[in-house]
Amino acid sequence: MKVAVVGSGAWGTALAIRLCNNGHTVTMWTFETELIDRMRTQRTNPRLPNGVLPEQMQISGDFDCVSGCKIVVVACPSFSIRSVCRGIAPHLDADAVLVSVAKGIEEGSLLRMSQVVQQETGKPVVVLTGPSHAEEVALDIPTGCVAACEDRKLAELVQDAFMSDTLRIYTSPDAVGAELGAALKNVIALCAGVTDGLGYGDNTKAMLMTRGLTEIARLGVALGANKDTVAGLSGVGDLIVTCTSMHSRNRRAGILIGQGKSPEQAMEEVGAVVEGYYATKSAYQMAKKLNVEMPIIQAAYAVLYEGKEAAQVVAALLQRSKKPESEDCGWQ
Repeated sequence: MKVAVVGSGAWGTALAIRLCNNGHTVTMWTFETELIDRMRTQRTNPRLPNGVLPEQMQISGDFDCVSGCKIVVVACPSFSIRSVCRGIAPHLDADAVLVSVAKGIEEGSLLRMSQVVQQETGKPVVVLTGPSHAEEVALDIPTGCVAACEDRKLAELVQDAFMSDTLRIYTSPDAVGAELGAALKNVIALCAGVTDGLGYGDNTKAMLMTRGLTEIARLGVALGANKDTVAGLSGVGDLIVTCTSMHSRNRRAGILIGQGKSPEQAMEEVGAVVEGYYATKSAYQMAKKLNVEMPIIQAAYAVLYEGKEAAQVVAALLQRSKKPESEDCGWQ
C-alpha cells in the first residue's frame, strides 16, 4: 500500500519506519527542508536519533507527496495541524483515509485533532493513539495502540496497516474518548512532573493520576464519549506511560516548573513541543464552556497561565471541601 506520513517528529518518524518495515511504500513529509539531504544520505533523523530510516523510505518537502496514497498519517504538532492539512488537501486522492496521531485540542475552536483534519480535508479520519514512546517503537519494543473510528472497516484498515509482531493495534468505535484521553493525559503528565519537581512522592503521583483520569472521563462523557474508554490504552494506558517516564516531554517540563522555572523556560530547556502546555488552556476553556468540574485542569491553568506558585496551588487542591470518591457511589 502507498502511504504518506506528514510530519517528521519523533512519532511520525517511528511510524514511518514501522510502516516501511511492514512492506508499505512510504514517503515521509517534513517542513524541516534543511534536514532532507541529511535524512536521505545518512538515513537518520535528529528528532529520533535511535531510529534508522529504511533505504526504501522516501523523504519529501512537497505536499504533493500524498498524491496516490491510500493512507495519509497526519503526525505534525497540534498547533500546525490545520495549516498542514490545508496544504495537503488539494493533493489527496478521492479514496484517501487520514490517520490522526497528533495529541491535542485546537486553541480557540476547541476542536479535537481529528475534527480539524476532517474539516480541512473533507476525508474520513481514524484516530491512532495509545501508550507509545517513539523511542521504544523505533527499537521494536512491544507496544499497544488503538485505532478509533465510528466506521469499523476504516479502523480495521488502519489496524492491518500498522500491526506487526511488536506493535499490536486494537480497534474502537469511540474516537471522541480515545482522542480526549490522548490530549488530556499530557496535561496530567505535566502536573505529575511538577509534583516530582516539588519533591513529592509516589503517593502524590498516584492520587494525581487517578483523579486526573476521573476528570478526563467527566469531560469525555459531556462530549459524548464512552466512559469505559478511559480504562483502555488511550486512557489509563497512555496516562501511565506519560506520567512515569523521562521519555515524556510533558513530564520533563513539569519537573522544571516544579523546581522553579517558568513555563517558557521549561519548554525552551526541553527543546521540543510540550503539547500539555497548549492542551491545558483548551481543556480549561472547554470545562468552563460545558460546566464540567475539573479542578486539576484548573490548577494547571493557574500555574501555566496565571503565574501562580505550584506549591500553593497543590495546597489549595488538597484543601478543597470533602466529598465521596465516586459521584455515583450508590449512597442515598
